[in-house]
Amino acid sequence: MLVFRTIPERATTPSVLAIGNFDGVHLGHQALLERLEAKARELGLPASVMTFEPHPRELFSPEQAPARLTSLREKLHLLEACGVDRTYIVHFSRKLATLSAEEFIERVLVGGLAVKHLIIGDDFRFGRGRAGDFAMLQQAGIGHGFGVEAMHTIDIGGERVSSSALRETLAEGDLEHAARLLGRPYSISGRVVHGEKIGRDIGYPTANIQLKRKRVPLMGIFTATVGGLDKRHLPAAASLGVRPTVSAGSRPVLEVHLLDFDRNIYGAHVTVNFLHKLRNEMKFESLEALRAQISRDVDSARAYFAGGNPNG
Repeated sequence: MLVFRTIPERATTPSVLAIGNFDGVHLGHQALLERLEAKARELGLPASVMTFEPHPRELFSPEQAPARLTSLREKLHLLEACGVDRTYIVHFSRKLATLSAEEFIERVLVGGLAVKHLIIGDDFRFGRGRAGDFAMLQQAGIGHGFGVEAMHTIDIGGERVSSSALRETLAEGDLEHAARLLGRPYSISGRVVHGEKIGRDIGYPTANIQLKRKRVPLMGIFTATVGGLDKRHLPAAASLGVRPTVSAGSRPVLEVHLLDFDRNIYGAHVTVNFLHKLRNEMKFESLEALRAQISRDVDSARAYFAGGNPNG
């Protein structure tokens, strides 16, 4: 997949395009991308995606912006897995936000990308003041010779699949429900970095996964699997939170204790797949009390993978 950090002033190749934030790349996104790929193959053109960085709400109201479900790297990997040929990462700025809907169509869709067919979500709005909508795109398509279609919402068991619904589900700790909305377990990827070695000191060494985000959509203690170390998904117990017993910090930390595993993996890029929440994070009076609880968490993780009671 080719990745572009800007929109060209004049397109050299026509495209079939989908526009969206695609945070999480859930089943709703996947249905849209499947339609994108099919239309691109039908027309013999690249299946292209336009996405925005940062998320518009991170620019205008950073304190109220939702936790990201995927990092940019994770999102690009998922888009490629869905058959996308080209991704255009548009830097969302206040200058871009002042672009009128008509200017967006002329400069970006027609001039920069030479769109021959456009696919959007049914709630997509664009341009200054969110003035642009599906009807405007349809009218522009007649004049400029491109088709437009809107993908309707995907429902699972009567529930609308959306990034907001997924965030709520993760915040509630229902990982099984989240997996149904995603079509896969929720995961976080990152590089294994050196930590404070506290887990090793109390008998439960952990891999500290670098988090390039200030906020995370879930917190607690989980059963998980870890991919990226070999061809297997290795069983593990994972902790994602601020570690109140050993740290006064507020930035989240992701630590993973791999079951029956003893290998130096510093520097490896891994993916942690969250399967089941065991409990909320809590503060203990001593490291010994923490060690005892970790022992119970590891036993619960083993029971989960053995098909027993994951809650011990």
